[in-house]
Parts: sequence; C-alpha cells; structure tokens
Amino acid sequence: MSTTAGSADAGVATDERQRELQAFDDTKAGVKGLVDEVVAQVRAAAEAVGFFQVVNHGVPGELMDAMLAGIKRFNEAANWRDTLFCELAPVPPSPEELPDAVRGVMMEYSDAVTKVAMRVLELLSESLGLPSAHLREMGCAEGLNVVSHYSPPCPEPHLTLGTSTHTDPAFLTVLLQDGVGGLQVLVDRRGGRKLWVDVPPLPGALIINIGDLLQLVSNDKFRSVEHRVLANRSRDTPRLSVASFFNTDDKKRLYGPITVGSSDLPVYRSVTALEYFALFYRNGLQGRLLDYFRLQH
Repeated sequence: MSTTAGSADAGVATDERQRELQAFDDTKAGVKGLVDEVVAQVRAAAEAVGFFQVVNHGVPGELMDAMLAGIKRFNEAANWRDTLFCELAPVPPSPEELPDAVRGVMMEYSDAVTKVAMRVLELLSESLGLPSAHLREMGCAEGLNVVSHYSPPCPEPHLTLGTSTHTDPAFLTVLLQDGVGGLQVLVDRRGGRKLWVDVPPLPGALIINIGDLLQLVSNDKFRSVEHRVLANRSRDTPRLSVASFFNTDDKKRLYGPITVGSSDLPVYRSVTALEYFALFYRNGLQGRLLDYFRLQH
C-alpha cells in the first residue's frame, strides 16, 4: 500500500492496513467449504474498516469499462458537467430518460451491480449470525441511486479536495473507480490516532463500503467510516467513478439495531430513512450523523 500525505490531521499509512483493504474473491463464496472463510473475511473488514474490494464478482470487465466510457462521453459532450444522478430502483427509468451516452450501458450495469450488492448483503447477514436473506428481506437494497462523477485534472490539487470528508448515509455503496485513484479512508490507529489510507485502484475490482444505516442496524458491529477523495493530480486524465447507493424504498419504515441476547443493548434509537435523509440533506457532508441517534445508557 502506498504512503499518502493527507491533511494536517492525517498520519502515515503503513502496510499493516493492506489486510483490511484487501480484495476478496467473491467466487469463493459459492464454493462449499470456503463460505465460512469468506464470511469471516467480510466480517473482519466490515467491523474494522467498513471498506473492502471484491474481485471475480460476476460483473464483466467489458461492462465496467463501457460504463466508465459512457460517463466520460456524457461529461465531455457538454461544455462543463461533472455529475450524473440516476434513480434506477425500485422503478427503473424508461430508456428515453437516460442520456444517449449511457443509455445502452446504464441499465445493464445496474442489474449486474445489484447482484453483487445482494450477494454482499447475504455475506454480511451471515457474519451477524443471521439467515443470509435477513438484510435483503429488511429492504436494505430495494432502492438504487447511481451517481457518476467526472473530475478533470486540478491545476492546484494541494489547495482543495475532490470530495470533502463524509460518510455515506445509505445501507451499502458499490463503487467503480478508474485507475486515477484518490479515494482515501480514515482509519483508527492504536492510541486513538487516525490516519488517511489510500484505497488503491485494482483492475477489475469493485469497492464495497458500509453506509450509516447499515452501521445502525448492525448495532455498531459494522462501521461506516469517513472517507474523502483527493483532487485529481493527473496532468491530463480525468478521474471517473460510478457509485451505486443501495437503500430502502420504504422511507417510513422504522429501522433499529439488531440485538442478540439480553446483554446486547441497542446503541441507537430506531429511525426511518425519511428522518435520516432529512438530517443528511440539512447537514450535507458535515459531521457524523449517526451521533444524533445514539442512545445514552
């Protein structure tokens, strides 16, 4: 893992974090005898860092490349665009509602990445000691918003950030990034120190990160960690990324911590997605919103 200079509050990344941002081979999850191993790996990453990468996930490399190429065409067709937002589930848009540049690939990609998200939720359910369908049946991935970013090279990248420090508010994010890089995760060190760690681009991999609502329902067993994107330091190559945010469609359904046994006290009060996202839109990318719902025992 490369060493990265971050902001003034950042430490220095070391190779010991490579294990926590490793790439998991999702094909092993379907092989009898290896399922427990994969579940244990996913549990360790979700509890310690909240981010991990998966390879051999079933999304063809050609489809991933085509998705990034479509986003590039979309942004370069106009004088200046940098973000494309598409709501794809539970009610998918008609093809005519999508820009020409991504019309042919967006729905195919979203179908493929949804299968990845469902499999990850199964593994996370099992890592909580629950039936594999538990999180899916809670509606954690009924809704899907795909947000694509195009970040041109920044002439003075040391003066700004590509995306400021934040956590993702939904249940689960599946991220496709190109080879430019810049994504960093804030991880805890011994002694209470924190440091920024690169999430290096890995060809063919998808990045999984735990969202706030999944940390809430897991009762703090999984972590939704702060992350950011550095300004694009490339001289002539735009940074492309496609984030798929999975969330409930029932915005009024109450979600509370899953507890096991009388000693497992709930860390948060129950909350609806409607309430949580209202707070998110008021605050933007500022602070850890979960703290507003934390119970005092």
